Amino acid sequence: MAMAAHRPEGRPGQALNGPGGKEFADGTQDGYHTASASGRTDYNAQWDADQQDNNNIVPLTRIEAEKLFGPNVSRPSRVTPFRVVAAQVVLSLVATLVWWLFYKPPGAAALSALLGGAICWVPGALFAARLKTPGAGATVMNWMLGEAFKMGATIAMFVAIAFWYRDVQWVPLLVTYLIALKTYWIALAWR
Repeated sequence: MAMAAHRPEGRPGQALNGPGGKEFADGTQDGYHTASASGRTDYNAQWDADQQDNNNIVPLTRIEAEKLFGPNVSRPSRVTPFRVVAAQVVLSLVATLVWWLFYKPPGAAALSALLGGAICWVPGALFAARLKTPGAGATVMNWMLGEAFKMGATIAMFVAIAFWYRDVQWVPLLVTYLIALKTYWIALAWR
């Protein structure tokens, strides 16, 4: 006795799990092949329909957020850009002291370590100062420009040290740079 294939009904674009992967009620595999009047595939119509479904998102209330994330969810963070930069300076100085004490010869290694830390925190300090200026609002474009400036300043400092400081010790410089760079993770954990 042959069994008839049962095709579940649903609205177009609704996923139905079939044996070959994700099968949709409109007969497509990915749900985005709807034909327009000209016979061409109209991806925008399906995307618009999906976006209308996503517009029904309801934000959490304060009580719901506190249930999910704990009572400190609405407390402002103690971590500010200036505190992160201060922590980077402190870690850079500690790493410089360690290179001074345990590396032979200590002078070039300690100076290289200090420069490596400075490569991290100087652009960060400039970015934090830029955020603090009254004319620079917290827009996405200002953040993007600030981050681009940070990356450019970091690259410029690496290049300047490579050209003008001939006795650079690359291992202490890069290790201290990475230690200072990971301060962001320490700051996030400290929050």
